[in-house]
Amino acid sequence: GARVELMNRPDITEEPSRRGMIRGLAHLGLTVGSKYEVNELVERLRADGYTIASECRTTGDGYYEAIVLDPEGNRVEVCAE
Repeated sequence: GARVELMNRPDITEEPSRRGMIRGLAHLGLTVGSKYEVNELVERLRADGYTIASECRTTGDGYYEAIVLDPEGNRVEVCAE
């Protein structure tokens, strides 16, 4: 199955320098399975030179996730439930 999470934030602006916090696509989230798989993927991406914008953690809504920047600076959320 797939899920779409739509969020509304009043602090999102028109400032292009705040990538991920502007109108439009904020980030893409991918569920990869378990916490172990999140940790393994993040370490592999780090070793390959990707920027880890947010280290692995459990969020307030219960997801275990990390945020990695793609080559263009877009935020990719790698998560497990």
